[in-house]
Amino acid sequence: MNDPIGDFIIRIKNAGNVGKESISVPFSKMKFAIATLLSEKGYVGAVSQKSKGSAKFLNVDLLYTENGSPVVSGVQRISKPSRRLYEKSKDIKRFRRGFGLSIFSTPKGIMADVDARKENLGGEFLFNIW
Repeated sequence: MNDPIGDFIIRIKNAGNVGKESISVPFSKMKFAIATLLSEKGYVGAVSQKSKGSAKFLNVDLLYTENGSPVVSGVQRISKPSRRLYEKSKDIKRFRRGFGLSIFSTPKGIMADVDARKENLGGEFLFNIW
């Protein structure tokens, strides 16, 4: 797999579209940090780590609205392994007028656009989610 972060966010979107309750993906520290941030911001439910033998997995519970549609309706990968994109803190803009999130990898960890602007930190522009 060439892009594990891209695969992770697409799995969240696709699983929500077909009505799954949760997803299980191979564990990495970056995926765990992204899932924790998305859980704090209300895009996914509980995040847990499970082991099967020597393999670790990340379990992410998905959230749905009252009418049954998934909370995550779309994702857009920005910085890819073939083309990295970095933003300075002054260049970070609100995504969808605040109704979506832009996720950044900064020197202080994975942050949403709002938090990165407050901390005056730039970094790698990972993806948008709405």
